[in-house]
Amino acid sequence: MKKTETEKNSVILREEVKNQIKEIDTADILIGIPSYNNARTIGHVVSAVQAGLAKYFPDKKAVIVNSDGGSTDDTKGIVEETTLDNLSSILLSHRVLSYHKIVTPYQGIPGKGSAFRTIFEIAEAVGAKACAVVDSDLRSITPEWVDLLISPVLNNEYDYVAPFYRRHKYDGTITNMIVYPLTSTLYGKKIRQPIGGDFGFSGRLASFYLTKDVWDTDVARYGIDIWMTTTAIVYDFKICQSFLGAKIHDAKDPGSDLSDMLNQVGSSIFTLMSEHQKKWKDVRSFEEVPTFGFKYAVGLEPIRVNTDAMIEKFSLGVGQLTEIWESFLPKGVMWFLTSAAEKGSKGFTFPDEIWVEIIYNFGLAFHEKIMHHDHIIKSLTPLYLGKVASFVLETWEMESDEVEDRLDSLCRAFMDFKEYIIERWE
Repeated sequence: MKKTETEKNSVILREEVKNQIKEIDTADILIGIPSYNNARTIGHVVSAVQAGLAKYFPDKKAVIVNSDGGSTDDTKGIVEETTLDNLSSILLSHRVLSYHKIVTPYQGIPGKGSAFRTIFEIAEAVGAKACAVVDSDLRSITPEWVDLLISPVLNNEYDYVAPFYRRHKYDGTITNMIVYPLTSTLYGKKIRQPIGGDFGFSGRLASFYLTKDVWDTDVARYGIDIWMTTTAIVYDFKICQSFLGAKIHDAKDPGSDLSDMLNQVGSSIFTLMSEHQKKWKDVRSFEEVPTFGFKYAVGLEPIRVNTDAMIEKFSLGVGQLTEIWESFLPKGVMWFLTSAAEKGSKGFTFPDEIWVEIIYNFGLAFHEKIMHHDHIIKSLTPLYLGKVASFVLETWEMESDEVEDRLDSLCRAFMDFKEYIIERWE
């Protein structure tokens, strides 16, 4: 009998993985760490995970899975060799139950989705009750993250635990300007970090993810985080978020070239918008999700922001992309864009109402396939840079809490204008 693509790409059919799973038999907890050439940081991540399991779940049988994308450095060797020798460093004086490690290359198309599918398959094979995935390049992960991502699943029967980080007010601008307000508005759940790379989930949800026909698509390759969050919401799994403190990674100037990431996230979120139209059309209000963890102030690394460069790229885009935008953006929006580009950086503003109308019309153009998806999504970059520049200029003197309030008002603008997209969708 001929194997399907999914079966051919199943990591649990590999002989060495099958033997390891047979030896483990069953487990209570599984922690997944996807990686690709992360030798510099993955040792710290593995140590923090081991310490978290030892400190918070000493009586549970656990598995750590490193799903690797073909690293050419010593990533896999470091994972295998990292051990927790100094129990006193986490205030433990007794030996705890051992845990197992599985280090394996993932199968399938290159990308994070294939790494996650490997983790889900092993979680299902060992019958894990609670799971978590953490990024391999984190510098701020602590043992407490393991508790905050796993305990809501084990103790409170949640199926999906989204991360809630403290980030610099100009870090994560794609999330802040698009993903957070649009996802909250479409599906009615205010999840602050819908594309965070670190999250908890139940074994039940892992098995459900494996049933979906997504693993050989661009969404799996580029947008697995937003797909997982959206799927958990749409299919009514029990959702919460956990406050993890700071997320410290290699943050970028929001004016630098984030076009690839914007294209990938935008394409994924608009694809999901079309797929789940029946769900979001009936949503007319937000619902706060429960948040675990003690919220505290953290020190954050500064981010350089060059608003003049962003406004210049915005103005250049208006000069070059007008013909594309005129095919799906309203005349009033086009008039604003032309006027803003002519003014330049002096007194530059980009009102929320205009931004919301732009995002909804991009989603509509994507859904109606009025031109190739790549042309639509790639033309969003200069508009995004203009909105970010305006946001930075407006919030420069604000503290983090004030910026969060400002983002809440952006979410409300998306919701206030939702009837606009519902009426035009068909």
